[in-house]
Amino acid sequence: MRYLPHTGEDVAGMLKAVGAGSLDDLFSMIPEACRHDGALDLPGPLTEWDLGERLEEMAARMAAPPEFKVFLGAGSYEHRIPAIVPYLLGRSEFVTAYTPYQPEISQGTLQAIYEYQTLTARLLGMEVANASLYDGASALAEALLMAVRITRRRKVAVSSLVHPHFRQVVRTYLAPTECEIVELPRGDDGVTDPDALKGADDLAAVAMQSPNFLGRIEDLHGAGSAAHDGGALFVAAFTEPLAYGLLKNPGSQGADIACGEGQSLGIPQSLGGPALGMFAGRMKHVRSMPGRLVGRTTDLDGRDGFVLTLATREQHIRREKATSNICTNNSLCALGSAMVMASLGSGGIRELARLNRDKAEYLKGELNKAGFEIPFTGPTFNEFVVKFPKGFDKTYARLKEKKIIAGLPLGRYYPDLERCWLLCATETKTRADMDALVREASS
Repeated sequence: MRYLPHTGEDVAGMLKAVGAGSLDDLFSMIPEACRHDGALDLPGPLTEWDLGERLEEMAARMAAPPEFKVFLGAGSYEHRIPAIVPYLLGRSEFVTAYTPYQPEISQGTLQAIYEYQTLTARLLGMEVANASLYDGASALAEALLMAVRITRRRKVAVSSLVHPHFRQVVRTYLAPTECEIVELPRGDDGVTDPDALKGADDLAAVAMQSPNFLGRIEDLHGAGSAAHDGGALFVAAFTEPLAYGLLKNPGSQGADIACGEGQSLGIPQSLGGPALGMFAGRMKHVRSMPGRLVGRTTDLDGRDGFVLTLATREQHIRREKATSNICTNNSLCALGSAMVMASLGSGGIRELARLNRDKAEYLKGELNKAGFEIPFTGPTFNEFVVKFPKGFDKTYARLKEKKIIAGLPLGRYYPDLERCWLLCATETKTRADMDALVREASS
């Protein structure tokens, strides 16, 4: 009880109030087979300094940058973060801010979120963006639910080249809704089969990711036109928003909703989280948008002011009227991405995107020269697929011993790509790093 504020009398009083005879009674609904009986097998106490050394020892077991050269993307990308971002993000008025329910005392936080929304809308080419969602996967699921509400149809189509984790979250979200999910197959050269949407006139939405999970650039314009011809909304998903510094953005390609993962804009990888879900759409659909939105207005004296508006989630309005039960917008992460977009500017984002594209193309070309097959030859961004010879698992292990992580095996996601690996090269990789990978993989 050393670290707990409740005395034995406090606990007894609370148990009596809820009608429980003991603390164990509170967990009676959990089957006994699922409960742990006895003390936890934990090591003894350590001093602060011994504990620090223990944690460093455990951290050293992870194959993580900068000690390891990690050629792995697949939805989480290693990028340089301008020093201005962690400095500003760590200011107390940002890092300790709570949800800005009271605009009178939250103008700074509200304006910061408003700036994020503006920058996101510009990057994605859309008319309005919300104050971010939890992550890219939940953003896609919310986009499909939004399309169902708007069209009043119960069937959605999702490309098989959308990130597998995103698709799993979509299945989880839509399972209780009785909505049908149709998976669009992969066509030639690592892109979604363009014929898959022919004759589909009963869909609420068509979702496609570009760059897709294999790094290939999809024909968003063609998919959007096909979706609209059938009366569906077109949802453009992404895991790498930096790509839109170089590629045409979703809005210019006819997307009704653009959503995805914003981690690569100023958020450390942190072994998978936290990050943020970016979400933008058309103004005509704004009242069906999930999450919350910050708007700009004027006060009685004509001064600019910011306030939460169109917050269509269950915390703000009646549950049955809510469009979403999203309970966080990861606003601190969103602010970090806004700082990156603002500090780089459109020219800087374009330059960085071009550098990423060029790095990946160099590595792809060198691997091809070394005799490795590149099965999909069309345009890619950041990452691409390589087909290695049989037995590459042993080579992969040897590369790991040399502190090189040579990508992600794709067989677990696409059985027909069993010998294929997904490799990524961002601006963090030097030519020497990439040459070392090619040399060691070839030896």
